[in-house]
Amino acid sequence: MVPKRWAKRAVTRNTIKRQVYHLGVEFAPVLKEKAHLIRLRRDFDRKQFVSATSDALKAAVRQELLDLFGQVVGAPPSRRPAPLPESQA
Repeated sequence: MVPKRWAKRAVTRNTIKRQVYHLGVEFAPVLKEKAHLIRLRRDFDRKQFVSATSDALKAAVRQELLDLFGQVVGAPPSRRPAPLPESQA
């Protein structure tokens, strides 16, 4: 959920949602199969993020989401160390 009070422009809200969807796919293998709700609780000010599709906004949203998902499941699957082969374990 991305309420209007935290991201005034629709294009900003859509950019945030795309980041959520993208990381959701990345974390899907390690998340339990159930509904997940991510609620925006922080203002993305137009003065700080002038462009609604700026790299700065995407990076800020992505970092917050990585922190959130990291609290739930740890590191994303693509960044986890590979398991050792059976002979070395």
